[in-house]
Amino acid sequence: MSPFFYMGGYGFYVWGSYLATLIVLGAEVVQLLRRRKSVREQNRS
Repeated sequence: MSPFFYMGGYGFYVWGSYLATLIVLGAEVVQLLRRRKSVREQNRS
């Protein structure tokens, strides 16, 4: 299992890229949910 994560010496960059992508996508989802809530509150008034 260790060679799978090591990926011939490039594991840090590969897994780091996956992590960065997940963080950015997660932040995008949170931002969209907040914007949706804000728009709904504005439409109620």
